[in-house]
Amino acid sequence: MHPKVLIRTVLAAAGAGAAIAVTATFLPAHGVDGDGWQSVGEGKTSGVSGIAVTGTGSVKDGVDAIVVRDNKKSDENRISSVTYEEGKDPEVEPLEWEGDPLPSDLESLDNVPGEQGGYLAVASSGTAYHLQVADGAAKVVDTFTLPALESGDEIENLALGAPPASAGATAQEGKLVAVWGDRGEDDRPGMLHAAPVSFDSAGKAEFGEVQSAEVRAPYPTEKVRHASDTKITKSGALLVSSASDPGDDGPFDSAVYTAGRVTLSDSGAVTLSVAKDPEALKNFEGHKIESLACLPGSDDAVLGTDDENDGGSVATVDGLCAD
Repeated sequence: MHPKVLIRTVLAAAGAGAAIAVTATFLPAHGVDGDGWQSVGEGKTSGVSGIAVTGTGSVKDGVDAIVVRDNKKSDENRISSVTYEEGKDPEVEPLEWEGDPLPSDLESLDNVPGEQGGYLAVASSGTAYHLQVADGAAKVVDTFTLPALESGDEIENLALGAPPASAGATAQEGKLVAVWGDRGEDDRPGMLHAAPVSFDSAGKAEFGEVQSAEVRAPYPTEKVRHASDTKITKSGALLVSSASDPGDDGPFDSAVYTAGRVTLSDSGAVTLSVAKDPEALKNFEGHKIESLACLPGSDDAVLGTDDENDGGSVATVDGLCAD
């Protein structure tokens, strides 16, 4: 059963080629286009490749988020904080990256549950960065390579969550699951991996046994990346975005669908179940969705795009995080 979906305009922006150093000047917003998406800047350095919501909030009352970008040059922004609310220009502040070397091609981001200011970012190579964000900076606590990767993988999705032991049950306190994987392309399906994960007092990650499954997007059908991002909903459902990428000038198309589910046993073992023929919850024409997040305490999802030469944009969509 499809949820009722309503696209609402939100504002979140970071200018192209924003400097890594923190600046006191907030970057300007850009106008809303005709399909309800809000531009966050022009050009290839303005795309949103990963997004995580900080705390609770709503579009009406105000939302705080952290975004990452897939930039590669030393003078291009990697990570920024964003504050926005309906009807107002956003406040966007580039964050200083504290750690060497600078990451290249960051593709996804999620909160570390239970850790104030803690985030996990991952690059397309599978290199993960455990971050602490505070006082205008993102400090690298630990760097490691995600497990179960193969040569040629392009890692574009990452999720951390505390799913229930079974459908309809409550989450198990203190037990976390990580989901990550290769985006896939056309006839090559995406690959999702899931494993229990824990972080010690120094922020170092330890993974348990990995479960893996192929995933194919129901839409788009050409030049498709089957899994451009994923998040774990409160029920353990895997919310996945997909996108077509025919080149830097598009045209782009995307979808969001429920790919399956993750659960945790009492012993901490993960079960990963993926649907063979998932149905799209919502299709989006004209944009390449590369990032998504669920608003805590809400069924709303925040979506971010990397539309290459056309820049990036965001929108908030009702109902996608309902399952």
